[in-house]
Amino acid sequence: MSRSSALRSYVVARLLLAPLMIWTVTTAVFLLMRATPGDPIDAILGPKAPAAQKLAIRSQLGLDLPLWQQYTNYLKDLLNFDLGTSLSSRGEPVWNIIQQHFPATLELALCSLTVALILGVTVGILSASRPDTSYDFWGRMFGIGTYALPMFWVGMLFKLFFAVQLGWFPDSTRFSTRLGAPQGPTSLYTIDSLLIGDFHSFGVAIYHLALPSLTLGLFLSGIFERIVRVNLKQSLTADYVEAARARGIPEWRILVFHALRNALIPVITVLGLTISAMLGGSVLTEVTFSWPGLGNRLYDAISLRDYPTVQGIIVFVSVITVMSSIVIDIVNAYVDPRIRY
Repeated sequence: MSRSSALRSYVVARLLLAPLMIWTVTTAVFLLMRATPGDPIDAILGPKAPAAQKLAIRSQLGLDLPLWQQYTNYLKDLLNFDLGTSLSSRGEPVWNIIQQHFPATLELALCSLTVALILGVTVGILSASRPDTSYDFWGRMFGIGTYALPMFWVGMLFKLFFAVQLGWFPDSTRFSTRLGAPQGPTSLYTIDSLLIGDFHSFGVAIYHLALPSLTLGLFLSGIFERIVRVNLKQSLTADYVEAARARGIPEWRILVFHALRNALIPVITVLGLTISAMLGGSVLTEVTFSWPGLGNRLYDAISLRDYPTVQGIIVFVSVITVMSSIVIDIVNAYVDPRIRY
């Protein structure tokens, strides 16, 4: 079988398995939400509401049905692309909630990924290109420390020091309340402000993104640092690098155009795993900085036992994670000719 045919078969197999993976996650969330203590009706009406009113609301929402019937109805709605309606937002469709909050999460994720790549790749290059030196030692400490530190603790420290004590950055919100947020087709304030040429709004958006994206990006940068460091050290001792040195090619050209290109191939693979870690980490980051994203909304929905909202957000994130993983695998297969399927 040719490489293109094998790759095509692999992609088809992954696409066929994608619904199974999403169904597994959906089922797990459905069961876990109903196994946790607490009653969503109490969250909606309060614990002192009349029992008759609670029974009426429970019947209206279908929560009085047997568990298997609730599960069957939920799967039918999913097959019709219906994520349900929120229990805590007065019947607002879950899809509307996702559309409203996801742009903030996406913007935070993109900025955090940029920070993680810049920090991780830079420190990894410095560490690998100067083995057994102080650069290498502190590079290893950076990779271990950034990944081991609790993200919420780092975020609270950043918020307390840079926002509260020094007042250099805002401690919450996505945009200044005194200015109108830029309007555009993407709902990403940085992109929309650039599209209309409003550089002041772009600066304000970056200003508010600084602390949250640094917190999440710092956590993820350790992953990239370790991968770049290990693979670049191996590449620098390879035969083709020694041959390049023997031909008199400058060391910086060997590092950038020969060794680094091969060392960055595993980074593409890790990007798929990083997306899921980033979306999971955004919950802690958004709650810490009161960021109006999907993670913060998910946290509120879990606290209020809002089953449809939690399930809808998890399904949405699962689809993004699965599809991102498939795309990364395809890109990695084309970038690295050594891969065979």
